[in-house]
Amino acid sequence: MRDWRCVVTGATSGIGREIARGLADAGADLVLVCRDPGRAERTVAELTAAAPGARITPFLADLAALDDVRAAARDIARHWDRVDVLVNNAGVHDLRSAVSPDGYDRVIATNHLGPFLLTHLLHGLLCRGAPSRVVTVASEAHRSVVRLDPYAFAEPRPYGPFGSWAVYARSKLLNVLTTQEAARRWSRHGITAHAYCPGLVSTALVRNIPLAPRVLALAEHTPLVHSPAQGALPALRLAGDPRFAVHGGQFHTWMPGARLLPPAPLRFRPGLQRAVWERSEELVGLRGTDAGRPPTPGGERP
Repeated sequence: MRDWRCVVTGATSGIGREIARGLADAGADLVLVCRDPGRAERTVAELTAAAPGARITPFLADLAALDDVRAAARDIARHWDRVDVLVNNAGVHDLRSAVSPDGYDRVIATNHLGPFLLTHLLHGLLCRGAPSRVVTVASEAHRSVVRLDPYAFAEPRPYGPFGSWAVYARSKLLNVLTTQEAARRWSRHGITAHAYCPGLVSTALVRNIPLAPRVLALAEHTPLVHSPAQGALPALRLAGDPRFAVHGGQFHTWMPGARLLPPAPLRFRPGLQRAVWERSEELVGLRGTDAGRPPTPGGERP
């Protein structure tokens, strides 16, 4: 992966930082999309100390704020003329409802709408890097969703700690559905899209899941719970292994025993995949635009 150009979101902690570390160790040039400037600075210093000579550039953006995402995409387009790998890792699990700056549920905005918009705005750079890959960190939580309204999934509604699980699971199902639709639409452009579940990883995000701290305390010294470095390994394989350069649209799981379960039925509805994609385009302001066309050298679309 030497001299590959890779974008990683949510790279200042947990799985994202370990993904960035693995890519830097492999010789890739990195752009890190981060919310907190202090943590971004510390992460860059840590990674460059571990991989001397690594070229790592942070750009600040809150993925819940669509204007931030647009600004980050413009910065990346000014910085590079291509992208080889985009890793959509950033995610939140808020225990209580909150509204994003654009008026959407904050978990849905952060976990789905922001990454969806960023991926679209980098489409032209991914085309120039083809064969290129988009890797999205999803979750087996998507299995728990039995109904999804493709026209109302982002509407903010009040919920507490236990209701938060349903919203988080919905955001992960949206990740999987749009990965499948991206594979169908973009494979002809040389872009391969994958989604994966890293298993139960001991991170701050997982600790926000109701009852998870107790479960982690019981299982953290067993093969059931992965470290952030272990959770990053599948993303690094999907990003760099030639075997994953084709046949995108897959959901890969590293949750022990999950392969023995039947697939979630909502995953295999092309009409739902298309409806979620088109509604997401509307919500982030892409419908009826030139989204997907390569940006000009200045970063703006023609």
